[in-house]
Amino acid sequence: MTAQPDHRPGFTPPMGTLAELRAALSTWGFPGDRDTFEKELDAIALDDLTKVREITQAYRHRVLLRYDTAGMAALARSSDDVEDELRRKLRETDAR
Repeated sequence: MTAQPDHRPGFTPPMGTLAELRAALSTWGFPGDRDTFEKELDAIALDDLTKVREITQAYRHRVLLRYDTAGMAALARSSDDVEDELRRKLRETDAR
């Protein structure tokens, strides 16, 4: 069993370098994120800075989402729950 990260309000894990992002993915990422990140980086040319930036930004966002309590609650919602909410909002819009 791995230790769970400390979810302190206002704290954002350092992710300014690839080494820091790797550490954040290992600690705060979703299961398998670190391995998938490495595979995606290995599959591209490091001279393609646009692609490197896209990959690193995507994984930074995944860490931030995992660290955000509201974000995790939204991910935990069932498809039926989301569908019910959308239907309710559409009915409210139609009633106006």
